[in-house]
Amino acid sequence: MKRKTTKHRRSAQRNVLEVRVMSPRIAWFGFLRLAGRFTKLACVLVALAGIGWGVWRGLQHAFYKNPDFRLQVIDLNPNPVIDELGIASAAGIDLTKNPSIFEVSVTQATANLKALPALSDARIERHLPGTLMVRVVPRIAKAWIRCPAPDLPAPRTSGGLLVDDDGIVFPCSSLQLETASALPVIDLPASSEFPVQAGRKIRHPDLAHGFLLLDAAREADPDAARWIDSIRKANDWSLELVTRQGTCATFSLGDHARQIESLRAALDHAGEKGYDIATINLIPKYNIPITLRGEAPAPRAVPVSAADNPTTAPNRRARDISRLINRN
Repeated sequence: MKRKTTKHRRSAQRNVLEVRVMSPRIAWFGFLRLAGRFTKLACVLVALAGIGWGVWRGLQHAFYKNPDFRLQVIDLNPNPVIDELGIASAAGIDLTKNPSIFEVSVTQATANLKALPALSDARIERHLPGTLMVRVVPRIAKAWIRCPAPDLPAPRTSGGLLVDDDGIVFPCSSLQLETASALPVIDLPASSEFPVQAGRKIRHPDLAHGFLLLDAAREADPDAARWIDSIRKANDWSLELVTRQGTCATFSLGDHARQIESLRAALDHAGEKGYDIATINLIPKYNIPITLRGEAPAPRAVPVSAADNPTTAPNRRARDISRLINRN
């Protein structure tokens, strides 16, 4: 009689078959196949790494270690702020190591130059085989800044603070000290609300008043910066301008064109007559108050009369200058 295979027996046979298939021998061969695949992959990776290392060594030999690509020239446009050694220092280039031009990070070097307060813009390019072309845009100094705040250097010295037409402050380099020494000084009071910091814009209102007077003087005389020593705000309604000869002139906060014209006329007349103006108040349109310092030397010996008495002659000459200004 034919025996029937029950469902339970068929399930037991399948379990036995699976156990036989997963025997240690078969598992070992499976492991070897998997290890072989990993070995092939590792060989491919090693080969790629070797190729990459070879390419890198080739690039090092062809470019970085090639003496033809050593940095030989820094081509810098003429400017009054920075020279080639300053460029190398600011860009972080160690010239003593004779670096390759490819070792210089143009992006980082450009960022370093743009961060200098005395420069408004900068650009660096590599020009093979060994030239760095550097183009900088320096700030044009308009005046010196003097402020009683601590740690601020004195004007007309290397490191002293200059200000451009936009009100940006920057330190004077040794290269531009000679030309900048002819610029006038603008005095500002110490203020925690409006600090004076290199690379920052001055927002103190006194600077704007000083600029207005300086601009009016330059419009009347392009060489005004050479005879103006300093400008400061004396009080809420007046400015004080001191010339290089020591004349102290008082201006209002406006009407500068008329007052500059009066000052120039007074200085010219005093210079012709040999007078030395000590103070002049240019706010009034007429009967301008003037005081003199000393007298003109007499061209020849003459008797001294009461009208020429030294105690009264300076006052008379001051009135003469005032009348001259009134006629103009």
